[in-house]
Amino acid sequence: MASSDKISLYNLADLKNTSDDAIPNYLNSLKFRQSHRLLDVRLALGYSAFVLSAACFLWDYQYGFESTKWYTAVAVGLYTMLNGALTFWVSQVEKGAVYQGTAPSGEKLTISTSTKKNDPTYRLKASIEAKGGKEQVVELATPFADFFDETGRFVVKPFQEALATSISVVGRQDPKRVKHASQKMIDSNPDLLDAVLAANTTEAEQATSTAAEAADTKGGKRRKA
Repeated sequence: MASSDKISLYNLADLKNTSDDAIPNYLNSLKFRQSHRLLDVRLALGYSAFVLSAACFLWDYQYGFESTKWYTAVAVGLYTMLNGALTFWVSQVEKGAVYQGTAPSGEKLTISTSTKKNDPTYRLKASIEAKGGKEQVVELATPFADFFDETGRFVVKPFQEALATSISVVGRQDPKRVKHASQKMIDSNPDLLDAVLAANTTEAEQATSTAAEAADTKGGKRRKA
């Protein structure tokens, strides 16, 4: 099923954002419990910096610069620290994470995504932490053309199949979306399907020819007798 919204196929940011938004919708429908901790911390740091800036403006407007300059100096220092903390959080803690949640079976799942300039490939990294603390990392690189049609509409099924097939905890919750290795190989290389069909046709023709020759030989022997 394709989404009714169209986006530009040449805009990597729109392609990535649309794909990112589809991840929580899909996983939450499979009874994953999403965690908003990363987003909550980012919002808290961002809003704190904004409130501090607004307070500085009101102090200066209400009391003048001279009477509030020391408060302003302290506020500037705090603002710098908050923005530094926000930058560190986004670059070193979130690291492109678009989803954090817990599977019904108890594993913790973190999904990060990224793109490269002028490369229409969706790069996904999934970190799966089992109950015992053992971590498994899965990386997936898929062209956006696999789940966007020629008009720019997002196609849900192949996107969900890519996640269910590559990420074990997702596949266990949605086995009908898991594709077998042979099917994945054929999808990634359409020429392989033609080769398989051609080989099957050749084998069938050879079998038919052999059967015909055997029938002729048998019939010839009967006539000779």
